[in-house]
Formats: sequence, C-alpha cells, structure tokens
Amino acid sequence: MTAASSPAAPVVVGAGPLTVEDVVAVARHDAPVVLDDGALAEVRRTREIIRGLADDPQPHYGVSTGFGALATRHIPVDLRHRLQRSLIRSHAAGSGPEVEREVVRALMLLRVATLATGRTGIREETLRTYAGMLDAGITPVVHEYGSLGCSGDLAPLSHCALALMGEGEVRDATGTRVPAADALAVAGLTPVELEEKEGLALVNGTDGMLGMLCLALHDLRELLVVADVSAAMSVEGLLGTDDVFAADLHALRPQPGQAVSAANIRKVMAHSPIRESHRTEECTRVQDAYSLRCAPQVAGGARDTVEHAARVAANELASAVDNPVVTPDGRVESNGNFHGAPVAYVLDFLAIVAADLASMSERRTDRFLDVSRSHGLPPFLADDPGVDSGHMIAQYTQAAIVSELKRQAAPASVDSIPSSAMQEDHVSMGWSGARKLRRSVDGLARVLAVEVLTAARGLQLRAPLEPAPATGAVVEALVAAGAGAPGPDRFLAPEIEVAHRLVTDGTVRRVVEEHTGPLA
Repeated sequence: MTAASSPAAPVVVGAGPLTVEDVVAVARHDAPVVLDDGALAEVRRTREIIRGLADDPQPHYGVSTGFGALATRHIPVDLRHRLQRSLIRSHAAGSGPEVEREVVRALMLLRVATLATGRTGIREETLRTYAGMLDAGITPVVHEYGSLGCSGDLAPLSHCALALMGEGEVRDATGTRVPAADALAVAGLTPVELEEKEGLALVNGTDGMLGMLCLALHDLRELLVVADVSAAMSVEGLLGTDDVFAADLHALRPQPGQAVSAANIRKVMAHSPIRESHRTEECTRVQDAYSLRCAPQVAGGARDTVEHAARVAANELASAVDNPVVTPDGRVESNGNFHGAPVAYVLDFLAIVAADLASMSERRTDRFLDVSRSHGLPPFLADDPGVDSGHMIAQYTQAAIVSELKRQAAPASVDSIPSSAMQEDHVSMGWSGARKLRRSVDGLARVLAVEVLTAARGLQLRAPLEPAPATGAVVEALVAAGAGAPGPDRFLAPEIEVAHRLVTDGTVRRVVEEHTGPLA
C-alpha cells in the first residue's frame, strides 16, 4: 500500500511464474526487471516459426489476416507491417481518466512475462524494449474505459504498445506527461517497428485485470489482519467476551480462515485488564451481538475467498495468454485463453467480501456510539454530549462508504455486451470488475480506520482500566500521530486520515505484532 523505503530487488522474468509479490515489487516499488537468458533463447526460437509463416500463402490469424470480424480478409505481404501498426493505433481507443501508475506498471510487467514465455512469437528486441520502458519508469497514459475483459484488455494494452512504437503520450520517471517518442529518446530506447504478429501479441491478454487482482490480493491480506485487530479492540472496548474465540470452538467448524481470525483476536486481546474486569458472576451478558461474536466467521470467510482468488491468480500468472499461440512443438494455433472469466469471477467475489467486512466493522463502530448499547460509555463518545458530537459523523462517513461498497459488490462478470460484429459475442467485463474492486479495497481501509479510531477512544474512556498491551499499542500509536485522544470536539477529518495512514502503511499491524508476535 505504501512505497518501499529501500530499492527493491530485481524481478527475474521468464525463469518461472511471477508471484503476487513480484507484481507489487515492480508496480509499486519500481523493482528492476531482468529477462532470463533461457527465456530469451525460446523467444528467438519461436520467432523463427512466425518468420516462416510470413510468406505462406495460407492465411494465419494475426500474421496474414485482419482481426476479429475482419479475420476473413487476407492481407498481402507488402501490407503486413502496416497491419500491425494499424491494429495498435485503432485499438488505442481508451477514454476517461488516467489509470493509476501502479496499475499500468503491473499490466506492462505481466505482458512482458507472457512475451518472455516464447509462446507469442515476438522478437527479442521488441521484448527488451518493452522491459526497458519499465526500467526507465516510462508509464504510458492508459484510460479508465476501453476493455471488455475479452480478447485481452485491448485498449489499455494498445496504449502501452503505442508508446512502444514511439507514439501517444506517457508519464516519464518524474511523472511529467510527455510524448512517448521524447521519453524513449531520453531513456536511450529506440521505438519499435512492429513486424508480423507483434501487434497482436502486445494486446491479447488479461494483464490489466490480473495486475489489479494481484495488487488487491496484497492489500486485502494486510487489511484482513487489521480487521482482526479492529474487531479485538471493539470487543474489548464494548466489554465483550473473548471466550467465543477459543480454539476448540472453532475446531468444531474447520473453516481454515475462521480459525486464523479467531487466533489473531485471541492474541490481540490477551492480558487485557478491561476484559478481566467483567469476568465475574455479576456480568449478566450471556452472548455478544453478532458483529462482535461472529467476527472470525466473517473475516475467516473473507480470508478463504482471498486465498481462492490467489490460487486463480497463481494459475493466471503461470499462463501464456495470446491468440494465436506458438505451441512448444511449433504449431501456431488459435484459442480462447484470452477470455477473462476466471479472473473476472474472483474480482467480483473479492468486492463482495470487502463490502461485508466493512459492513460488520461499521456495525461495531455504531455500537460504541449508542449509549443504550455501549455499556457505560458516553453518547457518541463525546466529551460533553450535546455540546460535543464526538464520533457521530465519523460513523456517517463509514455508512456512506459501506453503502457505496454494497453497490460495488454487484458483479460485473454477469454482464456481456457483444462486440466486433458479433464475432466476440460474450465478454467477461473483468477490467470493470477490477476497477471497482480497487475502489472497494480503498473503502474497506477507510472504514476499518474509523473503527480503529473509535475503538481507541472507547478504550481510553474505560480508564482507569487498561487495555491489552497489543490494543494499547494501537492507541498509543494513534495519539503519537495526533489522533484519537478523548476531549472536546476538534477537526475530525485529519484524525481519520491519520488513522487511515496507520492502517495502510502497516503501522497498526506492526505495533500489535510487537506484543503478539506474527499475526497470520
């Protein structure tokens, strides 16, 4: 979620499948890209196969035919280089706001990885120049709209290929928007003159949606730990019980993520004087509300969904998505592997769990603010209720985000609008699913930040009772950063932003783990 403080180690492309961590390293932390020598040898070998088809009178899709519904047109030899240029220029048809730099870099890395498999027939010099753009920090301007998630993320990838040709616009390493030709010249890179099949090889993949999936997986794994921390803070601050998080109870329902979440909450609440204060016969509460008691079941289900999505991502990272492909035995075959359905489905699944995690978090926050349910805390955690409103509107902010997340949980992958004169009559909409998931992940982080901030104030208002060492460390980190201390009303938005920063930069997890050891 935040930039690395030291240079990232190089990522080797072509020696084996990339990982989610590799994608994050290049996309966010500008890790250099190294092309594997064995991969380059395979690229050279399969390029010769494509060259062998250049003068073949038999039609070969992407080499000597048009594209999509125009595939019935046989292209004469003297027009085949123009065919590839025209493909990129016409398909670079995106519209709307610029896509984030990290998304474009992830997309580019994943296209480089597919090109390095040798299954696309690309030339070595084209591959090296594409990787050189990444290392030079050249980021093509890619737009929000233009991909249907089928036949590849066509418009986004085409804008990148256009920059490779020295056309269109890019952001240079300083973030300045400049003509692509100028950026390539400064980096010492020569624009590529595309040859047979190369244009098609540059645009026919699920790289955009897969790149966004990888970034979301990384962020959600971190936020799931924060969700356990915030749940523990709320259970503790609302005088709930940790008995329901016992390992033997969760063993009765062997969902793996649930057990992990329950174990995290137990660790975070350990040695809490606040919890011990009501472990008496005088405490008449038999069961806590669902948002407290069932936190591991919901966060655990989210964990398991994330890991399912990670398996899909791993399979896709091991794929060579292009059409046609050069098979290991030298055949050039058409296929449908560019269809984004597998990735699109899990992108939608993750938007659902992000919305549900946020919904439960908001419900816990609301309990702190309602005097009839907060077990002795002042209304809205206000210093002087009536004069002060405390965290009343912080919960409104949460509610607004949660409502938005619920709308974003509506699946994109069930929609399909036919294109290319009905040749491409079913599409995945995976790019759209990925775009809304990015907003969902951001919203979840903000909702959890408000819960952490509110729970911290609730814990402080239990004084003179002390919170657990781990939850107390979160309170101390917030106060040290200028947020969370009780008192008369003050400008609350900056404190919410502080909490959000501590959630997303890893501070909340780090200070907790100093007391608990590693959380899963």
